Amino acid sequence: MTTSSLKPVVHGIFDKATWTITYIVHQGKGTACAIIDSVLDYDPKSGRTTTTSAAKVVDYVKEHQLKVEWILETHAHADHVSAAPFLKKQLGGKMAIGDHITQVQKVFKGIFNLESTFKQDGSQFDHLLASDEEFKVGELVGKVLFVPGHTPACVAYQFGDAVFVGDTMFMPDVGTARCDFPGADACALYASTRKILSLPAETRLFMCHDYPPTDRVIAFETTVAEQRAKNIHVHDGITEAQFVEMRTKRDATLEMPVLILPAVQINIRAGELPPQEANGISYLKIPLNAL
Repeated sequence: MTTSSLKPVVHGIFDKATWTITYIVHQGKGTACAIIDSVLDYDPKSGRTTTTSAAKVVDYVKEHQLKVEWILETHAHADHVSAAPFLKKQLGGKMAIGDHITQVQKVFKGIFNLESTFKQDGSQFDHLLASDEEFKVGELVGKVLFVPGHTPACVAYQFGDAVFVGDTMFMPDVGTARCDFPGADACALYASTRKILSLPAETRLFMCHDYPPTDRVIAFETTVAEQRAKNIHVHDGITEAQFVEMRTKRDATLEMPVLILPAVQINIRAGELPPQEANGISYLKIPLNAL
């Protein structure tokens, strides 16, 4: 199997609360599709979850008569909760993530002191995707690109001329993702960005988030050529040493994401809530002085 040369249709749905873009990739009305990096609405003040953002995905899929074959995660997100189980129930499809998720599960099982029955083998997902693995979405062929750094388990997905980069990088005027989470590595992120930027110049790159300067509108599509020329952190000419120094200094000034504690606990479970306790309610933990 080879990566398809077809140019897929890409539809992005922006979630303003988390600055996240969920993607539906397909070949047109009535074809198979994959959903990438979905969002379950979570209110940190009340602990309530809703499906307003995910419902927009359902509406688009039904409107275009698409068949969901895969519900993909680029990594275990720290800034939003995955809606994968809700979407699977509504639309079908297999939930998948990169196979290095087991490393993340092991680290955070310790940090959160999760229940002894929590499995660290990735079995919460329907399928674990290996580096360079290829998989079908109708006539499209998806390819997994292993791009660690932001987390040790990050992957990007390539469909023809479109690559969904997760949190490896953002729009050129925003730069790259942080590398101060457990298991993160700035050297690895630099290598991952160069892997992506070694693709053909016209390759379309789709960001998982956008955090725009105040003088521009939300944007989430760019190209390899534009990133190599203009990305403020990893444009051509930036060395690994320069990048690591910049990233280390910048990360030391950043606050933790608002939703990191609930999001990671849920996302390492493939979007499922923790097991209900005797009163029928699920609970999340807040580890004090641990991050």
